[in-house]
Amino acid sequence: MGPPSAGKSTLINRLTNAESKVAPYEFTTVTVVPGMLKYNEAYIQILDIPGLIEGAKEGKGKGREVLSVARGADLLVVMTDVERIDLIGKMTAELKGTGIRINQERPNILIEKLTQGGLEIYSNIKQDIDKETIKEIAREYGIKNGLITLKEKFTYERLFDAFSENRVYTPAIFVINKVDVPAGAKHYKMGTYHILNISAEIGFGMDELIEEIWEALKFVTVYLLKPDEEIGKGSPVIMKDVDTIREVALKIGPDFAASKKLVKIWGSGAKFPGQEVSFETKVAEGMQIRFF
Repeated sequence: MGPPSAGKSTLINRLTNAESKVAPYEFTTVTVVPGMLKYNEAYIQILDIPGLIEGAKEGKGKGREVLSVARGADLLVVMTDVERIDLIGKMTAELKGTGIRINQERPNILIEKLTQGGLEIYSNIKQDIDKETIKEIAREYGIKNGLITLKEKFTYERLFDAFSENRVYTPAIFVINKVDVPAGAKHYKMGTYHILNISAEIGFGMDELIEEIWEALKFVTVYLLKPDEEIGKGSPVIMKDVDTIREVALKIGPDFAASKKLVKIWGSGAKFPGQEVSFETKVAEGMQIRFF
């Protein structure tokens, strides 16, 4: 996502099999254009969406439609070009204004709603906001009875987010395009943002961008070994880095998972070849798995 004419269509055409219209004028893309990127055995769908402009959260320039697509994404690639670097801050403000929290963890709060008894606030961390104020904020969000446990040090903004049901927490990559214009590839920076410098037109920075997409999505590739299959082969399965071997089995099918009593692994995560491990073992990139 990005402003009109930032090169989004050129980028998706280079990364995927999409055929998004490219032209030297604004708002060439007026609908969502999907494309598919294959990387490390995974198929990653990328959506080219209409340009994001200031005032999008109020509906300007198909803004509500654009932001609705953004809210459902697993990852945002927020991009602009070398002539409009300042728009990164403005775009993040538009996203924030519609309840999208970029590169933030969900507030660590436990809310147990009850039917009576009022509100009780618990925290092992000294808070700068007093308990009565927290109760008032909770009531504003319709929570009148319950136990609220604060598991981090809260600011007012984080507390409002914790009680708001419309917040989404989405990772994002920031990209500046057209670094080949006008004087060759330069490295542009902006404050504390981690910025990738690319040129979709000439293909500069594509490998780094694809790798960042992979890492931001927290994907890993594991390999399933049949009982008689040679070590080093196997069928690839894409998982998240927080998944366990049990979830690998469940991905194959509930009946398959229920029938397996033993699992051994090779490669990544194994202390020695063919180590017998628990089904609760976390997966790792390149791990080879054989179920029995």
